Amino acid sequence: MSSPELPVLNGFPALTVESSERGDAARNRRLLLEAAAELVAERGVCAVTMDAVANRAGVGKGTVFRRFGSRAGLMNALLDHSERELQQAFMFGPPPLGPGAEPVERLVAFGRARLARTEVEGEVRIAAEDAGGQRYELPPYLLSLSHVMMLLRSAGVAGDVRLLADALLAPLDAELVMHQLRGLGMPIEQIADNWELIARRVLAGGCDS
Repeated sequence: MSSPELPVLNGFPALTVESSERGDAARNRRLLLEAAAELVAERGVCAVTMDAVANRAGVGKGTVFRRFGSRAGLMNALLDHSERELQQAFMFGPPPLGPGAEPVERLVAFGRARLARTEVEGEVRIAAEDAGGQRYELPPYLLSLSHVMMLLRSAGVAGDVRLLADALLAPLDAELVMHQLRGLGMPIEQIADNWELIARRVLAGGCDS
């Protein structure tokens, strides 16, 4: 079985699918994603059905199904665009999110950036994660997992780095965060501050001597 770090080491090829498509296929993909994004902005994520996207884009519903396979596939494609932006920021952007800062500062910046995006696109993320139990094997999660594992190793954290990374990502789960925001009325800054506390404790208490 391949390592979960492979997407990072290979330059995240799973999130650059558009670059390998023919020009017309890439244009159609962008057209459909733009239609879906407009529907989310105008009417919320519940309005994004395959029929609605097809109508907005002026294509047949079969085209949408052939392109994305399912509604969850469409949501994952929408999410991929956001993931590519975050990927660029933590790989090539300025510190503390990008290279140049200490691992703990980069980890904190990553969590805060993820939470900020979830506050805006949480419903899309939840819909994208509805993939028949496969969410932890999909590129968006694997990319975040790989990045957090790399930061933990850079900080010299002992123990099972994969399990620690999963544990750190769990509080960033979109469904949980949206419940905290809407159901419990917690401000996003409070959620981010508490996640930072957890992250700093993990790195401070789990380093090799």
